[in-house]
Amino acid sequence: MTRPSQTVITAAQNASLRLADRQTPFVMNDWYVAAFGEEIQNQLLARTLLGRRLVFYRTTEGRVVALEDRCPHRSMPLSAGMLEHDTIVCGYHGFRFNTEGDCIEVPSQANCPKNVGIKTYRTHERGPVVWIWMGDAEQADLSKLPAQDWMEEADWACSQGYLSLKANYVRLHENLLDLTHLSYLHAKSFGTPDYAKAAFETEISDGQFALLRNVVPTTLPPVWGIPTGLTGQGQAARIVRSEFRSLGLHEVSVTFYDCHLPEGGRPQFRIRTAHMPTPETATTTHYFLVHGRDFAQDDPATTRFMHDQLFVAFQEDVDGLALQEQVLANTPAEDLYEFSVAADAPAVAMRRYVLDRQQKEAKA
Repeated sequence: MTRPSQTVITAAQNASLRLADRQTPFVMNDWYVAAFGEEIQNQLLARTLLGRRLVFYRTTEGRVVALEDRCPHRSMPLSAGMLEHDTIVCGYHGFRFNTEGDCIEVPSQANCPKNVGIKTYRTHERGPVVWIWMGDAEQADLSKLPAQDWMEEADWACSQGYLSLKANYVRLHENLLDLTHLSYLHAKSFGTPDYAKAAFETEISDGQFALLRNVVPTTLPPVWGIPTGLTGQGQAARIVRSEFRSLGLHEVSVTFYDCHLPEGGRPQFRIRTAHMPTPETATTTHYFLVHGRDFAQDDPATTRFMHDQLFVAFQEDVDGLALQEQVLANTPAEDLYEFSVAADAPAVAMRRYVLDRQQKEAKA
C-alpha cells in the first residue's frame, strides 16, 4: 500500500481540525516568557512576541517596562530611539513616552496633546525569567503562573540558554510530550535505543498533560552518566516525567539512581529542565531554557559540561522541528494528513486544549 484510501485521509484531516496547529491564533491571556532578566538592562531591547512588536527596558529602580514598539505619530519603532531618565524619546520627531506609555512631550509645540499614548504590558520577574501577559491586563492573574521554585533554590545548580526555533510553538510542546523520539532524533546525544520501547504512563486533565516513562535498567549517555558516576552498562534507572504546565512552560523532571543497589541505600540524582516557548510569529518561536540539578552544585565544570551537552540535544529538536515546518509549508492542503498513535495521547489532548482556549478567548 503506497497511500491510505481517501476515506482514511479525510478522517485524519477532520481529526486534525480539532487540534491547535500553526494556523491557530495565539492565546493572549496567559503568561509567556519575554526574556531572561539579565537581557533587560538600562537600554532598549526590541522583541516580537505573539506577533506584536514590543520594546523593553529596566528603570533606574530596577523595574521592567514593556511597551508597544511603535510611535503613534508616524509609526517609527521606539526601540530605534533613545532612553533618557526612564522615558523613551522617539528617534524620528522626539516624542517622549513615560513608563505608563503616556506621551509627555512633543518638542515641536509647547503643549503636549492628551490621549496620545501607547499600549503597556504587565510583566513579572521571577528568578532568572521575566514573564509577560500579552492580553487583557485586568486578567493578569499571577496565580495562573506555574511555580518554578527550584530555579531560585540554592540547592539547585542552574544554567540557562536561548534558541531560535523556526517552527510553531505548539509543535515544540508536542515534541516535549512525545519522548519516543529520543531514540531516534537524539540518537547521537542523550537518546538511547531502549527509550522508545520503555513502558510509559500518561496523565491527562484540564490544562495539565504529562508523560511518565521508566527506563530501567538502562545505560546512561555521557551527559548524565559522567556527572552521576552511573557509567556502567545497564547500571542505571532513568525515571522521566515530562509535563505541559502552561502555554509558556513545559517541565521535564528526571531521577537517576543505581538500579543494582537496594531502595533504601541508593543515592538519587535529580535534574529538571524548564522549556519555555514563546511564540514570535505563527512559524517562529523564542525558546528559553533553564536546566537545574541537585548534585555537584558547586562544580562549575559540571555545569558547563552538562549545559554544552544538553544544548547539542536541544538544537537537534530545533533542527528537526524546522524541517517539519518546511514540509508543512510546502505540502498542498489536500495532501496534508497526519496520524497519531497511543504514545501521542497527551500531545493530542494538549493540542485540543490549546485550540479550545483560543476559541473561548475569541468568543469572550
